[in-house]
Amino acid sequence: MYSHMMVGSNDIARSKAFYDATFTAVGGNPGIQDDKGRLIYMYNGGLFLVTKPIDGQAATPGNGMTIGIAMDTPEQANAWHAAGVAAGGTAIEDPPGVRDGATMTLYLAYLRDPDGNKLCALKRM
Repeated sequence: MYSHMMVGSNDIARSKAFYDATFTAVGGNPGIQDDKGRLIYMYNGGLFLVTKPIDGQAATPGNGMTIGIAMDTPEQANAWHAAGVAAGGTAIEDPPGVRDGATMTLYLAYLRDPDGNKLCALKRM
């Protein structure tokens, strides 16, 4: 388990608009910007951060990495997904819905944020 997840962004203002839309669509709060310019989102027991890369290079999405954000209901996952698309994200993979995995059944909704990071809203069924 992770204490938090952090993604890089090439445009913090654009990322703030995107992530504020997705988190507030499911009852979360807008991001808080700290003194280092990082955006901090706290939702459903998790901590999610967005930052410009500390090495000064361009942000790149994780190769094959997916960041899962736990939802309480499939309806929340759908609202998150719709808000993300409306805020400049890209719907990817299958449409939101129930998927049977090796060990459990999940409701999944996938997006790429404007920087290309792969995100998934999920609800364990």
